Amino acid sequence: MASLLLPLLLALAAAATSAAAGRVVPYDLLYADGVRAYLAREWTRAAELLQRSLHSYAGLREARSACHRACHDEVAFVRGPAAPWDSAFFDRVLQRANCLQHCLGRQLGGPPSAHRISHAIQRDFEQREPYNYLQVAFFQLKKLDQAVSAAHTFFIANPQHFQMREDIEKYRRMSGVKSDSFRDLEATPLWEAYEAGVQHYNADEYLQAVARLEESLREALSALEECRALCEGPWEEDKDEDEDEEKEDMQPGLYETIAVGNQTLAAECAASYLLFYPMDEPMLEKMNQYRTELGEDTAVTARENIQHYVQRSLMEKKLIYYAVEHLGGTFNDPDLWTPDELIPENLKEQHREDQEKQKQETLDVEEREKRGPLPFEGVSVTMDSRQMNGTQRVVFDQVLTESECRDLLQLTKAAGGTGDGYRGRRSPHTPHERFEGLTILKAMQLAQNGDVDWKDAKLLLQASEKSRKIIESYFTPGKKLYFSFTHLVCRTAVEGEQEGRMDLSHPVHADNCLLDPEGNECWREPPAYVYRDYSGILYLNDDFQGGGLFFTELDTVTVTAKVYPKCGRLVAFSSGKDNPHGVWAVSHGRRCAVALWYTHSQEYAEKERVKAEELMEQRAAEQDKPDGQLLQGANHGSRSSPESPVPSDRARPTSRRHKPGSDGTQHPKELQPRDEF
Repeated sequence: MASLLLPLLLALAAAATSAAAGRVVPYDLLYADGVRAYLAREWTRAAELLQRSLHSYAGLREARSACHRACHDEVAFVRGPAAPWDSAFFDRVLQRANCLQHCLGRQLGGPPSAHRISHAIQRDFEQREPYNYLQVAFFQLKKLDQAVSAAHTFFIANPQHFQMREDIEKYRRMSGVKSDSFRDLEATPLWEAYEAGVQHYNADEYLQAVARLEESLREALSALEECRALCEGPWEEDKDEDEDEEKEDMQPGLYETIAVGNQTLAAECAASYLLFYPMDEPMLEKMNQYRTELGEDTAVTARENIQHYVQRSLMEKKLIYYAVEHLGGTFNDPDLWTPDELIPENLKEQHREDQEKQKQETLDVEEREKRGPLPFEGVSVTMDSRQMNGTQRVVFDQVLTESECRDLLQLTKAAGGTGDGYRGRRSPHTPHERFEGLTILKAMQLAQNGDVDWKDAKLLLQASEKSRKIIESYFTPGKKLYFSFTHLVCRTAVEGEQEGRMDLSHPVHADNCLLDPEGNECWREPPAYVYRDYSGILYLNDDFQGGGLFFTELDTVTVTAKVYPKCGRLVAFSSGKDNPHGVWAVSHGRRCAVALWYTHSQEYAEKERVKAEELMEQRAAEQDKPDGQLLQGANHGSRSSPESPVPSDRARPTSRRHKPGSDGTQHPKELQPRDEF
């Protein structure tokens, strides 16, 4: 019987999804090609590939869901009468895996292993990032209706995204944009029914509200089962299995009304709510009222499906906490209603210690900020951590004079004309800007070859050292900071390519850890520059538009502080999870600054700086020689000698947990080759 039933179930599953028609191309390949086309400004091809990637993504989800249903019915986890429980259980696990493997092979037209996607790309699709690209592509193609729909679809999933919020407002002000263009292309029956139910409720149409809200609850539980189906498979370390929060908007006072006078139903809803928040006083009072009205002998219980949901969730969490306790790893519980007794005692203590440690760090920083004057006269603190809504961040002014800023800007212009590694190229972070960078050693080598003024190269060395002393005295008095990397950087807006621009000059990132916005964490592990402890930016000019620095929460979208560049302004901050930051687009002109990174570890001290200081000392010694010897020394050395690569905030290979990019950014255009499992 089973041998006849399985092919039938597989056939039914195949009919349930359009993905079975031909081979399904892995969506990450289509996405990567689409982003490459976007960066090449091939708007038609980009739009086509990005839409195909979304279609492939939906097809893969549908295939997995259909196969899960088919194999769930065929290979149920039922204890056998003869075999021990563990033997029967693992036998069923293997049978279920075999069933899913064959089913998915048929559905996808190829091996399921081809559809194992990196966590970075998975998160992009979960956050609807392809729609962010699509709205720009459609806008460039003058397909305004599709651009608005794509923008709205992205914004629904990212309501705190400040750039998209501004774009949505711009679309609303545009002539020719209709209100029905603002539609969610990923809308599910769950939210459609819920929103309709709330609209009926607000209009006092309670019978219609009950019908639609009941429908939304059924859809929510169905969506939860689909979510479980999509999560079934090999355990992946950083995959968050966030449960639907369909109960979040259930409020005290809602149930009695929507029950339309049915006290029994109202009491049942209240009992269901108390499963999540058993100490909610307003609801407890309501429950007592219902018991009085219905009679103390009347049994009032929560809905059966809600009881099942809660029991199942708590059992899963108990297993997860057991795994965290005994096998390691982390778990970010998304629910506020998890009972405290469910958390293992040893994890509670660690949680309390982490909180106390964070409080102590905050107190330490505040104490340091009250310390004595800075080591240089005239330098002032413009904003401290409290004013910048964070910890270990500060803004200094008057670190450089106007004359010193002009000299360093002259250094960038002189270096730009040498053709020796300083030619402007497209920024690694945006196609709308040119990027120029000069290391401390390159500046000295150019000065040695006579391409730039020695005085200006020396000023770069001195200005960066002055910044180091200021930051060290403020954040780590008595504990030496070493240079990790010094970079004179200019970003120039590309003329004629700013209209419709919606990206950043530098996406949000942290300097020594890999940002994980979904997990609300920043992982201090390679390929991040884990040895960096403090960062600084010394601005040289303000005659440009945009280019401001901003800090965010770990979610990378909630802005907590803004810093606007100007000559001699130095912003400094700790390099880790406390200070995710990004740079707004430079929309006009040229923004120049000295980027500085520091470390407490001498083993990671900037070796190029040692060589640069040696060249400067050699120059000083040569100035004491007779004129003939000085001229001979000035012509010494090869101008075309290759320079060894130095660290920079470029994309690095993908880690197991995180998106590409050593700086922890979450922008998908820094795509890396797919994970080959």
